[in-house]
Amino acid sequence: MSPTRLPSAGFSITIRVSVIADASAIGRLTTCVGEAGAIVTALDVVDSDPSRVTVDLTCDTADSTHADQVVKALEELDGVEVRKVSDRTFLLHLGGKIEVTSKVALRNRDELSRAYTPGVARVCLAIAENPEDARRLTIKRNTVAVVTDGSAVLGLGNIGPAAALPVMEGKAALFKRFGGVDAWPVVLDTQDTDEIVNIVKAIAPGYGGINLEDIAAPRCFEIEARLRELLDIPVFHDDQHGTAICVLAALTNALRVVGKNLADVRVVVSGAGAAGTAIMKLLLRQGVGDIIAYDRPGALHRGLADLNPTWQWLAENTNKSGYVGDLRGAIRGADVFIGVSAPNLLTGDDIATMANDSIVFALANPDPEVDPRAAREHAAIVATGRSDQPNQINNVLAFPGVFRGMLDAHAENFTEEMALAAARAIADVVGHDKINPTVIVPSVFDTRVAPAVAAAVRRAAADSTAPSADFGGVDAGEDTSFGAPEQ
Repeated sequence: MSPTRLPSAGFSITIRVSVIADASAIGRLTTCVGEAGAIVTALDVVDSDPSRVTVDLTCDTADSTHADQVVKALEELDGVEVRKVSDRTFLLHLGGKIEVTSKVALRNRDELSRAYTPGVARVCLAIAENPEDARRLTIKRNTVAVVTDGSAVLGLGNIGPAAALPVMEGKAALFKRFGGVDAWPVVLDTQDTDEIVNIVKAIAPGYGGINLEDIAAPRCFEIEARLRELLDIPVFHDDQHGTAICVLAALTNALRVVGKNLADVRVVVSGAGAAGTAIMKLLLRQGVGDIIAYDRPGALHRGLADLNPTWQWLAENTNKSGYVGDLRGAIRGADVFIGVSAPNLLTGDDIATMANDSIVFALANPDPEVDPRAAREHAAIVATGRSDQPNQINNVLAFPGVFRGMLDAHAENFTEEMALAAARAIADVVGHDKINPTVIVPSVFDTRVAPAVAAAVRRAAADSTAPSADFGGVDAGEDTSFGAPEQ
């Protein structure tokens, strides 16, 4: 039994097993799990008697079906009784992942009178007189709304606001863990653009920033553009800007490793939706040699008819040679492949046709555009979005520090210069003396990342002439429809 997908901690299970107490019992269990294609991560003895031993066997599996296959394989072993199976991911989510805690003690009437009535009235009047004091005297100075309509959640699609809530909780937890930012999920039971804009505008006084999350294109572009015009706090669409920042940071170091310059390379991007468009616009801003954008209509080029406004812009500003073929043909001779689209579009043989010292970022999750193991046989550097593979390109490298910096600077908008500064900061954290083919980005747990990004964003925010970020979308009101699904 060999799963097509790689085992992951996201499908970790703990199996409580009772087995005959002989010298080979434990070995038979771990061997069985290994032969079933899972990875044993822990084995704990929980009970025993003279004839039997009970153990909790924890392992990573590839998906729910694979987990069932692993359990069945254990059940078929002689002398083994499977008593209970626990899905560790569901256990972690019981009751939700975040909570509100008070920053002040309320132990007596004195403290209550200052934190609430009557003392709080004086603070309210001070803010009424000078609204800018809200940033100093309320949670606004450190609070972000994580807003979604549930229309494009991870790779799951349009699953709605309630089903999106676990993801938004996770995002809020990441904000706190890595940036010290208090974020809160705002899941909206509407997918009407006007309603979303009006709701976010109405709740904005309580927040220092808006993080748009998992909103489908093209609606996400118009929502972001309109909110940027309406609000005096930063609006950041992580699926666009966070992804673009992290990809540019990773590519900066990857090119350092292989000794190529951005101005000399040809890049192929699979997926011209929200993330792909933002990536390409940021690379163009940095002076990339050439890009071929690929989506369901094929390679975007000037000869294509009836393109939506974003694709038309890409057709006019990329693909200098006018390539019109398929994805496999596009990557032939290319220096860099970046995938933010769909799984299993390419094979290792396709990667073999790329230029020498090629770079592959296959970022579709959970299954990348090409098997990273096959890609590594031919490419100099391979990165994915997976935590169980080297060179994980993960937006958590960007958004906590970006918002930390914007909140500290009391920024009123998110700018392209902030994005470029954040990408440089992430790349430089690794250090020229540390980068190699398996280390082109820092670990998401590297404590230097968020402070470095925040400092870079604060410096960029000091330039009040910097233009608002517009490297991922179209003008508000334009009708667009995107093809390949986002990661």
